[in-house]
Amino acid sequence: MIQVTNLHKSFGEVRALQGVSFAAHDGQITGLLGPNGAGKTTTLRVLYTLLTPDDGAASVDGFDARHDAMEVQRHIGALPDARGLYTRLTARENIRYYGQLQGLKGAALEDQIEGLIKLLDMDAIADRRTDGFSTGERLKVAIARALVHNPKNVLLDEPTNGLDVMGARAMRDVIRRLRDARHCVLFSSHIMQEVAALCDRIVIIAHGRVMSDGTPDELRQATGKESLEDAFVAIIGSEEGLER
Repeated sequence: MIQVTNLHKSFGEVRALQGVSFAAHDGQITGLLGPNGAGKTTTLRVLYTLLTPDDGAASVDGFDARHDAMEVQRHIGALPDARGLYTRLTARENIRYYGQLQGLKGAALEDQIEGLIKLLDMDAIADRRTDGFSTGERLKVAIARALVHNPKNVLLDEPTNGLDVMGARAMRDVIRRLRDARHCVLFSSHIMQEVAALCDRIVIIAHGRVMSDGTPDELRQATGKESLEDAFVAIIGSEEGLER
């Protein structure tokens, strides 16, 4: 479970987060939905332990991201906005290295790698150096790295960004499988279709604040709108930054 309480974060004069609070539960897909620049990535970076909040708290399975960073890192699998790979290593070697960093080794590690290669349909690229990989190929390696230690909590920043239709469809299937296996899945997006297709719960963020938090049905009922897109626009009061 992921718990975020009254997070504040500023970068100079820019107030990126202004009291963000929400919870993401095991066995659910929780979406952070909002325009570009809303504060979604900053929130995730606090949970990754890459950023320290100015105020407030973030915890993963009861471990505080500020004070128990190493424990938080053991309990999460993160797909950040930067997908950086070690380009001199093959896809398999990239995944193996991250598994070793998490303390995995031997047959257990190799079995996990092989399972991820099959899950993500990576057989054709598994033993190629990642230098020159397409956006979709790089994303597959990055998500495999995030999942190699079978983390209970999975954090994904724009997980279908740059994928073609078939790649995005496959990624949505992976996310659903994680939910069905009782993982806590938290992902950010500004693509309404993606959020509507996946999320059990939606946290709408704009201007560094949580504007609304609920199931898709609850958001539609609260705004009196039939479509989730109309509910989103009613909540944030603007269509700026929204992709259809």
